[in-house]
Amino acid sequence: MSETGRPKLHVCITCRMAGENPGPADRATGRALYDTLRDMLADKGTEAPVELVPVVCLANCDEGCSAAISQPGKWTYLLRRLCPSIGADILAYCQAYAASPTGGVFRSRRPASLSDAIGGRTPSPDQILPAMETIE
Repeated sequence: MSETGRPKLHVCITCRMAGENPGPADRATGRALYDTLRDMLADKGTEAPVELVPVVCLANCDEGCSAAISQPGKWTYLLRRLCPSIGADILAYCQAYAASPTGGVFRSRRPASLSDAIGGRTPSPDQILPAMETIE
């Protein structure tokens, strides 16, 4: 688990929205998203549903602003097409992720703004998955 037992939300601070002109990194939409979430979590301390971590490039550039949420023993989810205006929805999703034993949050349980936000998932290195022979 992370130091506080909470999932980590890695937010790409260099992400830009589709069509956004290149410019200083501190003006990227991804940086604005990170700053928005940081400000929303500032007064929550250990009650925050997630640890916020800035990262440079999640290699998902064609999908707009991106973030990845992870926690040992759970799936890691890549979120795409994010923007600062849905910060509260992102934090609600983080709460649902934290409450899920596997990290899975059904589309019907996500805020509407995040219904199509999942761009992919990967298992945690310590997660035990069934072998293909047992699935067929």
